[in-house]
Amino acid sequence: MKLFDLNRFSRNYGFLVKIGTAILYSVMVAVALNFFWHPGHIYSSGITGFAQIVNTVTSRYMPFTIPTEVMYFALNVPLFILAWFKIGREFTAYTIFAVTMSTIMMRFIQPTQVSLDPILCAIFGAAVNGIGTGMALKSGISTGGLDILGIVVRKKTGINYGKFNILINLIIVLIAGFLFDWSRALYTALNIFINGRFIDSVYTQHNKLQVMIVTEHPNAIIEGIQEKMHRGITIFHDVEGAYGHTEKTVLLTIIDTYDLYDIRTTVEKCDPFVFMSVTEVQKVYGRFREQKVV
Repeated sequence: MKLFDLNRFSRNYGFLVKIGTAILYSVMVAVALNFFWHPGHIYSSGITGFAQIVNTVTSRYMPFTIPTEVMYFALNVPLFILAWFKIGREFTAYTIFAVTMSTIMMRFIQPTQVSLDPILCAIFGAAVNGIGTGMALKSGISTGGLDILGIVVRKKTGINYGKFNILINLIIVLIAGFLFDWSRALYTALNIFINGRFIDSVYTQHNKLQVMIVTEHPNAIIEGIQEKMHRGITIFHDVEGAYGHTEKTVLLTIIDTYDLYDIRTTVEKCDPFVFMSVTEVQKVYGRFREQKVV
């Protein structure tokens, strides 16, 4: 009975964290858009940027204007379908909530008067949005748009989300140059680059680490790692330490960045005198178990 209550508490806590993060993101993207990007005539990355472009084009060349927040939601609808089939239903439900809240916040969070240097608009807008997006992804939800495509591409190819974001959004830089001037295109490029770097600095789940463990107690460490993280381990037997000439075993495994604390505490608990080195991994080929996105 106690275990059931604990599981229910864990589910409820996770639900509240995701909902709270989605609301926080919606506020941050609205602030970035209305306080920095619109006043500075700077385009965001991804779907938000394309929604801004439609807003600019319709306001200049059409007898009607499509608001950025309306176009933002409309462009996300087909991506909801992609996420539903390729990522997960629960993930998609949180994404729909985050996008809906963002649409509402974009409409109602408006500055009274803003007049900033365009470079400052690019930097602060990118920082606010990048942190919000990274926090959302880190909590297991998407902010819609290229977040969904980025996760699908990362699962298939291992490309960092931020790098994917920068690559795709080069077209927005060109459009910004044609619609305004090329100095604005430069500010937009700066905004997209900073946004991608902030996302990568916050959302680090996609980063992989190679851990090498030199120990005299391999069985206990292997059992602890596989029980806690379910990671594959390569074993090198009959290794000799040059200092003490004692027989040791080398264990080699690949982990997510989030696993580092768990593996360190597990290894040190099993062998207080262990030697462990950790290096970043550029790419992983073969069978690597990604954490499930729900």
